[in-house]
Amino acid sequence: MTHTGDVSPDEFRAVAHAAVDWIAEYLEHPERVPVKSRVAPGDIRAALPTSAPIHGESLDAMLRDVQQTLLPGITHWNHPAFFAYFANSGSYPGILGELLTAAINANGMLWVTSPAVTELEQVTLDWLRQLMGMGDGWFGQITDTASISTFYALAAAREAAGLDVRARGMSGRSDMPTLRVYCSEHAHSSIDKAVIALGLGHDNLVKIPADADFRMRAGALDAAIRADIVKGYRPIAVVATVGTTSITSIDAVPEIAAVTKMHGCWLHIDAAYGGVAAIVPELRHILDGVDDADSIVVNPHKWLFTPVDCSVLYTKRPEALRQAFALLPEYLVTRGQDDVVNLMDYGIQLGRRFRSLKLWMVLRAFGADGIAERIRNHCELAREFAGMVHYEGGWELTAPVPLSLVCFRYAPDGASEDRIAQLNADIMERVNARGLTYLSHTKLAGKYTLRLAIGNIRTAREHVELAWRELRDAAAIVSAM
Repeated sequence: MTHTGDVSPDEFRAVAHAAVDWIAEYLEHPERVPVKSRVAPGDIRAALPTSAPIHGESLDAMLRDVQQTLLPGITHWNHPAFFAYFANSGSYPGILGELLTAAINANGMLWVTSPAVTELEQVTLDWLRQLMGMGDGWFGQITDTASISTFYALAAAREAAGLDVRARGMSGRSDMPTLRVYCSEHAHSSIDKAVIALGLGHDNLVKIPADADFRMRAGALDAAIRADIVKGYRPIAVVATVGTTSITSIDAVPEIAAVTKMHGCWLHIDAAYGGVAAIVPELRHILDGVDDADSIVVNPHKWLFTPVDCSVLYTKRPEALRQAFALLPEYLVTRGQDDVVNLMDYGIQLGRRFRSLKLWMVLRAFGADGIAERIRNHCELAREFAGMVHYEGGWELTAPVPLSLVCFRYAPDGASEDRIAQLNADIMERVNARGLTYLSHTKLAGKYTLRLAIGNIRTAREHVELAWRELRDAAAIVSAM
């Protein structure tokens, strides 16, 4: 006989308890697994059945398969020696919030479909705004990633330009000028994708040169906008960055804001990584000038110990965002609720997960002081690592260290740039293959550069020291080959 209900509560309780025990053990002893997955392409797929089972299987069997079959194919972002890209970490409060979110399974598309989803999101994001030292007047919403948050911000900028793109589109219009967006040469690729997806054209994203500290030059921005206006183009938006992806450089937002105000451009701030550092009192200056912007994105799932996905978009002009996306079919009309916020009006998505619950629990569990101390510690560890590199012969720093990312490379005396690039690529490959730590790379002014990004809540000095030993050992081996 086929059962038409859920699995039994008793089976769920037993396996869920076992899963929680496994999670606690996994996070308590991360050194038991290699940081980077060692499987070859196709290995995981080959280990799985080619079709779904005819008869239902036990939750216990699935949990075993997660541990035995899937875990080898996981690169462990939760590992304290994960230093690649920007580290993230799922803290215990955040994990608990995610579990409850899945159980409640609410859809917060309208206020009425779950009032707590909308109102907790508003309260939690106002807490976060205050923690980062931002002023009043910001409307916040949670999206999945900074890529979507930036897309929304630029869509609002396009709408705010007053060209009625929503109704009339962009093609075949004699009154439609070429629209231009500006960002640093070191800005994130999500900005490129946003201008492509919005139909602005990749050729109309203007990359502004940076100064010696990799910050967008406000004077060069002003000159580029003026030149475009002379050509008949219409500048609509500028994206400044607080914590660029490759090097965590911080653009001079007050100077850029003055330029955007002069030319009537929307100013969006990409603070996906760096923004939460402003919770640390002595780092609050990194958001100087942000209150003069039109929108800003920060990602709690990067450096605020909240499980992926959780990106926050704030805007001073929610009416432009709503004008870009709001649409009300009859089946979503509700009566007597004209004064509520319906989050579906501020983006593409209709369905909305209860993402604020995990962020709310993280903020409550650690508090302002606890969060600041954790972020402060990561910055201190980064400075310590930078000191190790600086005082070691044959190694050099390749960028300033304003936050918790260190850019560096092995550069023995007399080696050519091609030789240095090859050595560092070999060093990184050897270190990552050993599985004890994991790093990534970038290129700065054409120079191959290694990156060590600290941001995991469980990262301690011992993990940073381990990475340094691994790097020096690998350098000794590859340089002798």
